Amino acid sequence: MSGADGLTVELREAERRLQAAQLAADAAALDLLIDDRLVFTGPDGRLYSKADDLEIQRTGEQRLTRVDEEDLQVLVDGGTGVTWFLGTLEGVFKGEAFTARVRYTRTWIHSDGHGWRLLAAHVSSA
Repeated sequence: MSGADGLTVELREAERRLQAAQLAADAAALDLLIDDRLVFTGPDGRLYSKADDLEIQRTGEQRLTRVDEEDLQVLVDGGTGVTWFLGTLEGVFKGEAFTARVRYTRTWIHSDGHGWRLLAAHVSSA
C-alpha cells in the first residue's frame, strides 16, 4: 500500500481505537492516542486539555455505554489528518444520563515515533 493510502488506513484505525478507548474509559490507551497539546472544544463551547480529558476517564465522571458510528470520513495530507465522525453516544456525564447524536471533527498529527495522535477536536449536536 502506498504511503498516503497506508496513512489513511492507519488514521481510520486510530480513530476506531480512540472510540474503543472512550467506550472502555481506558485512560492509558487514550494517553497514547492523544497529543499532550490537545485542545478539545466541548459541547458547552469550553476548551479542554488532555489532562481534563484523562481526568474524567480516570474519575468515572464520564462513562460511555454506547458509541455507534454512522459515518466516518477521513482525510490525510502529509503528516496531518482530519476525521469526521457522525454517530450516537450514550452514557453518564457527571451523574447525568445522556443520549446524543453528535458530530466530531478531529485533527490528528502523524510522527514515526507515535503514529497518529489527536491534536484538536470539536463536538457538536448533529
